[in-house]
Amino acid sequence: MTGLGYTFPAMAAVAVVCAAELTVLRTGLFRRPAYWAAIVIVLAFQIPVDGWLTKLSAPVVLYSRKSMTGLRFPWDIPVEDFFYGFALVTAALLLWEYQGRRTGRTAGGLQ
Repeated sequence: MTGLGYTFPAMAAVAVVCAAELTVLRTGLFRRPAYWAAIVIVLAFQIPVDGWLTKLSAPVVLYSRKSMTGLRFPWDIPVEDFFYGFALVTAALLLWEYQGRRTGRTAGGLQ
């Protein structure tokens, strides 16, 4: 069952969020350079913080080895954390944009 506890849900979250955008929400977010700039900004903060929290030499956050792939990059960050972070941030931005469009207001987000 290696990977089913964190890897599978994290990857499934990415698939669900991408499928929701491509089939239901259709905000066009993935085509906007500002979205990808936002993802880079998120990574710029996620990498040092997550690296510090999950470093193998003195971890603050511990993961069960049975629930992950064991792949860590960079600085001992579990790759599953990047999938989860992408899905979380993207879902929030997609729902923000979708709600703004539904209510007729400018979402004030990524133009």
